[in-house]
Amino acid sequence: MRANSRLPASAGVGFKPEHFAGLLAADQPIGFVEIHAENYMGAGGLPHAQLHALAERYALSVHGVALSIGSTQPLDREHLARLKALCERYRPAGFSEHLAWSSHGDVYLNDLLPLPYTEETLRRVIEHVDLLQDTLGRQMLLENPSTYVRFAGSTIPETEFLDAVARRTGCGLLLDVNNVFVSARNHGESAENYLDRFPLAWVREIHLGGHDEQRDDAGAPLLIDAHGTPVADPVWALYADVIARIGAVATLIEWDNDVPAWPVLAREARTAAGILDRTKLRQAG
Repeated sequence: MRANSRLPASAGVGFKPEHFAGLLAADQPIGFVEIHAENYMGAGGLPHAQLHALAERYALSVHGVALSIGSTQPLDREHLARLKALCERYRPAGFSEHLAWSSHGDVYLNDLLPLPYTEETLRRVIEHVDLLQDTLGRQMLLENPSTYVRFAGSTIPETEFLDAVARRTGCGLLLDVNNVFVSARNHGESAENYLDRFPLAWVREIHLGGHDEQRDDAGAPLLIDAHGTPVADPVWALYADVIARIGAVATLIEWDNDVPAWPVLAREARTAAGILDRTKLRQAG
């Protein structure tokens, strides 16, 4: 029996230790906090003491970054066991991972790398998602990637690939709107058209973050999903459009690099909360 994701339809933030005091202060605009699973696989210490305190106040989301769901190799059973122990310890409201790969052999590449969308890859990802959900005894949410290259051998559009994984495994989807914007710009396509094709019925959580604007070796514009700046206005617009279509859903502000003071991150969360609240009012009316 798998427990479904039950994150509140509110704004959340990725937890950084420097924000601990701010998160414990009164009247914050968030309903949940998200942690990277791999940072909490030790037995104890200050990280767990802080996490226990936060879990008493907020719903908790666990976000994996190193399971390598898209790898050609079997999932790491030791890593799975550590994930299971972490989820059993904290009973989070949600768990998510990336549609990506990050390891080969004994080498961990510390990146979220793209994969070709083929029938073979689809079968492998479905197998890995099934194993993960069976091991954890809970539904996982699979996140769409930010991409900078595409495989000539891909035969399935990304949105259809994600839909097939969700339909065949019962997993939910984590829609990263910034990833949509970054990928669309990098490939010279329309983010709006991508979202028109996205299987929104499976979305249980949304991520929002900042990106960097750079130039590639040929001088062409290149966006990098960097999580080190405020959410860009076009991304807010895409987010508002998605929420208008599907209703209020758990929404996380990601800010992992050049971490700002708590009031700056709280302001981003308030913006998301405002969009969610207006949507809830329309739904109630």
